Amino acid sequence: MGSILTPTPTPTVRVFIAGGSYCGLSAAANLLDLGQGLSPRMAQAAYVHHPDLPRVHWDITIADERDGFFHLIGSPLALADADYAKKAWVKFEDLAGYRDEPVRFVHGAVRSVDCAAKKVTTADVATGELTTHEYDYFIAATGLRRVWPVVPQSLTRKQYLLEVERHIRAVHDAPHGVVVVGGGAVGIEMAAELKLVKPGVTVTLVHSRDKLLSSEDLSDECKDKALDLVKEANVDVLMNHRLKSTSKLTADDGSTRYDIEFENGHKMVASEIIMAVSKSTPASSYLPPSALDDEGYVKIQPNLLFETGTPNNEHHFCSGDLARWSGIKRCGAAMHGGHYIAQNIHKSILKERFGQEPTWMQLSHVAPMIGLAVGKKAVASGPEGTVFGEEVMQSYFNDDLGFTICWDWIGMGGRKQENLTA
Repeated sequence: MGSILTPTPTPTVRVFIAGGSYCGLSAAANLLDLGQGLSPRMAQAAYVHHPDLPRVHWDITIADERDGFFHLIGSPLALADADYAKKAWVKFEDLAGYRDEPVRFVHGAVRSVDCAAKKVTTADVATGELTTHEYDYFIAATGLRRVWPVVPQSLTRKQYLLEVERHIRAVHDAPHGVVVVGGGAVGIEMAAELKLVKPGVTVTLVHSRDKLLSSEDLSDECKDKALDLVKEANVDVLMNHRLKSTSKLTADDGSTRYDIEFENGHKMVASEIIMAVSKSTPASSYLPPSALDDEGYVKIQPNLLFETGTPNNEHHFCSGDLARWSGIKRCGAAMHGGHYIAQNIHKSILKERFGQEPTWMQLSHVAPMIGLAVGKKAVASGPEGTVFGEEVMQSYFNDDLGFTICWDWIGMGGRKQENLTA
């Protein structure tokens, strides 16, 4: 018996994606595959053709304030190594996986979304000019706003390279050493990567509590092993040291240093201070209040649709760091969410065209888990326990803090021909 899903002419489906990072690019890549009758990009190693699956013509718009994809996981190394910094930011126009596809990148900030009218307004980063875009489906994937130096603040690759060059020069030329304030994941990785790249610089990680990663619901085993690996990386560590004050002094020769005092009375001197303590905020101001919780996160259902209460919620999706969901914010979860969103949009279209009731891809509860790169080793922890070592580093991050893993998983460089099967 033949399939009831007989291919028929279909109108173009307009998808607007706010945010060109892990979630947004993952959603776009999977939509492209599904629209061509291929299995979802990350469902399996091979791209399997499904001849009975109706084709979908997409018109995908991706808006981002940056002019390219920045590998956020690699930020600690990008701020320590100039060569890596060049690799970590790829302009959207250079992403081969989206070239010659029905994908348009807009270098602009999303200003507002009219969910009832299904219209979104963007402001051009360079000129401020406002543009209105109509859509059939909307994906909120703008993530969190993170401050410097957690991530670079530049919006173009050219300015970003200048920004990180100044920072790298300052932390490399540090006769009095560098102090990293904050023993969360960012602080740990920034201190360890700097020490790995510049072993001759004294790097000190200071934390106000008696355990690293104190704000995360992780096991003591994980937190203790993170401390062990930081020390193995030859980073000096000061626990239970809460910063009280800093004062910048300039010598007659123009060189500067910081006098640092902690609330326990301990004092020290450093050439540079890196503040790795900050609360990231959801980049969601463009969405209606009905879609957000009190902190600004998007309220989603397990199928990643906006919760009811927002007009046309069945056409609005969200995942990644911006979504209110369980678990520690991680790029893997963001890519996974984009993968699910693409499938659910495709299922929605099949329902509209053929009346086929969808079996939604749904998120389940995510337990606290983390993968942390610490110099040449890594520690990973989750419900199954904690593992660590060089082999964990290779498994979770490879040799480039996960850049190649994410690049290949999403397919930003395009589909690998050896994975295409009839």
